[in-house]
Amino acid sequence: MSSPSKHPASPSKGSKRARSDSHSCSASLGHDDHHAGGAEAIRLAGADGKSKRYDDEHGIVRKRTNIETVVLDREVAAHEIAEALPKEISVVPKVDLFVPEALKDAIFVGHLVTDLDSVGGAIGAASLYGGKAALASKVNSETEFALQEWGVTLPPTIEEVLKENPDAKICLVDHQQTSQMNPAINPDNVVGVIDHHALQSKTIVTDRPIYIDIRPWGSMSTIIAHTFLTHQRRPSMQVAGMLLCAILSDTLNLQGPTTTEWDRLMVAVLSEIAEVDDIQFLATQQFKAKSKELAGLSAHGLVNGDQKSFSFSTDKFSGDVGFAVVETTDDAVIIDRLGELLPEIVACKKEKELSALFLAVVNIVTLKGTLLLCGPTELSLAQAAFPDCALTNEGSTLMDLGKRVSRKKDYIPEITRAIKAGWSKPIQRGQSTVDIASLGKLEVDPLDPYQRVVRKGSALTPKEGEAFKVVG
Repeated sequence: MSSPSKHPASPSKGSKRARSDSHSCSASLGHDDHHAGGAEAIRLAGADGKSKRYDDEHGIVRKRTNIETVVLDREVAAHEIAEALPKEISVVPKVDLFVPEALKDAIFVGHLVTDLDSVGGAIGAASLYGGKAALASKVNSETEFALQEWGVTLPPTIEEVLKENPDAKICLVDHQQTSQMNPAINPDNVVGVIDHHALQSKTIVTDRPIYIDIRPWGSMSTIIAHTFLTHQRRPSMQVAGMLLCAILSDTLNLQGPTTTEWDRLMVAVLSEIAEVDDIQFLATQQFKAKSKELAGLSAHGLVNGDQKSFSFSTDKFSGDVGFAVVETTDDAVIIDRLGELLPEIVACKKEKELSALFLAVVNIVTLKGTLLLCGPTELSLAQAAFPDCALTNEGSTLMDLGKRVSRKKDYIPEITRAIKAGWSKPIQRGQSTVDIASLGKLEVDPLDPYQRVVRKGSALTPKEGEAFKVVG
């Protein structure tokens, strides 16, 4: 059996930051509850009890993010579930009734172009059922982050495992199509499938019955987390942390179209078990790691990955302003996708009922910022906030922010200053006047190896050969 016990026991510095205020926060709140990952949101709550202090120096507060609201809405249930589990980390179930015989000592392996859900789910399944996790291919930067964050050793490749034991039993996780299966795997040795995708073409066919657990949830790791609970098993902090990060990844921080109530509840429960106090910090750090490899991010993923919104109310303007940031070592690659990003920014602005939405692309090597402007409101507010910054393209959709690279220190204080100084929305309207029903649907292409969430059927998508129009 492969067990997390051989992994380093202490989490990384990043994880300690996500839980850095656990003791002081618990003392101020009067108990040891981590509030299902929302303890930091409570500790920094604004005067209304629903916002979060963002910059005390400038008196700026922001709205709680979706994921903060989700976990706090479920903190009581999460705490009760976590408290009901055995305190000890059991290696095997006390009752073998719950463990399919076929999965004992099996190799749990995900799909090619492997992602965090494949790796985290395999590690969780190996711990749950008594087996060994393996990799179908090289891990990405997001998975590397999670492994380091939770002090988990990188699993061996499936080729290495099969070299030692060619006839090993295989359980496929996070996939069931032969086109996504590592070619080193003999289909005759597949004894199980644990997945959350639809059964479509090239689904594996076997000569004998195998164990199947397929549920229409947002993440395969949600299935593993739920099974831990139904088996009355407490996952270790490392396993809980890996499952948590995997669910956040596959559901786009619980905002993706496949997100279910089970995903939301499991994130709250796993945050409690993994002793996470600041779920938003963990999600933000994970997105930064993910954005190092841009091929795996759709326009929707880039716009929504690290986005915060701020409420304002003055004599001339009242509304919410959203501000998303993407940090990268190659900003040109993202800016080249301007025609794809601008319609998505408008769609997100419309769906979230924001008055304005910005996306800043920050090159972390050259320390240079570029602001994407999706409409007249954004253009007007950006020019008021950054009067010395030039527009750099013909359509007035890009602004050179120079060495301004921090949302907290450089962007939001200046936008706040401009609004408080009397800025008001321009009369001219942009593409956000489009009817919300014409924004299309968010879908996941089951044949996409990156499982990216894309918007299809949107009236905002420019026709071939046409440029996106800022003004409608």
